[in-house]
Amino acid sequence: MERSEHGNSSVTNTDCPFQLLCFLQLHTYTRVHVSIDICGVDHPSRKRRFEVVYNLLSTRYNSRIRVQTSADEVTRISPVVSPFPSAGRWEREVWDMFGVSSINHPDLRRISTDYGFEGHPLRKDLPLSGYVEVRYDDPEKRVVSEPIEMTQEFRYFDSASPWEQRSDG
Repeated sequence: MERSEHGNSSVTNTDCPFQLLCFLQLHTYTRVHVSIDICGVDHPSRKRRFEVVYNLLSTRYNSRIRVQTSADEVTRISPVVSPFPSAGRWEREVWDMFGVSSINHPDLRRISTDYGFEGHPLRKDLPLSGYVEVRYDDPEKRVVSEPIEMTQEFRYFDSASPWEQRSDG
């Protein structure tokens, strides 16, 4: 475990976050009882491309601890809902946004995207345009999915300012 330059937080990498988080919660010199959040990071060039980061708080010692673990598309992480009940919402969000699932999670449903949404929006390989759009239809009083109709072909735009003059010679 490394101590940060500010002296109030520590960072560690682990392959078994559940055991480490239980230890940090029960140990006399840490007493971590608050799970601030759990977030994900996508590194497509790595073999284990997803990083799951647990940010914890010890109110007794006024210290923060960050625990990091890695996963890939098929590796599932162990949920930390039993020691930290508030972590259930954050684990659902990591699954919804990145596709990193938890083993035997009590409530693994979509939380930020629509149930019909395919993919995970914060993955760096998600296409920027899809084939359907979802909108609320006021006369029908429901959400409808319709095929996207492109009014112009896709173009690459020159990022140079149109107000700057080029000198060609």
